[in-house]
Amino acid sequence: MEFDKLVHQPTRLQIFAYLYRHDRATFSEIQDELGITDGNLSGHVQRMEDADAVTVEKRFVDRRPQTTYELSEEGRETFESHVDTLEALLEQLERDDDE
Repeated sequence: MEFDKLVHQPTRLQIFAYLYRHDRATFSEIQDELGITDGNLSGHVQRMEDADAVTVEKRFVDRRPQTTYELSEEGRETFESHVDTLEALLEQLERDDDE
């Protein structure tokens, strides 16, 4: 059983889970919800973007830049696979406890 390092990192795991649940979110929404600094969020999202796990849309709203993120199909599959791995680990631990 091996964890995907892209998803397993705690802050990125939170970002993956938030985007998985909400489909898409702005930089500010993610930052406010997760309490992440600008630089920290930017770095993690950039790593996710480099891995093709997230798509980025940049536009202007009321003359202000707005960046929106959404998990790509690959990102959704990566997150689901990570969750499956966690569930398999829990099942294994439960079986070990029963023995």
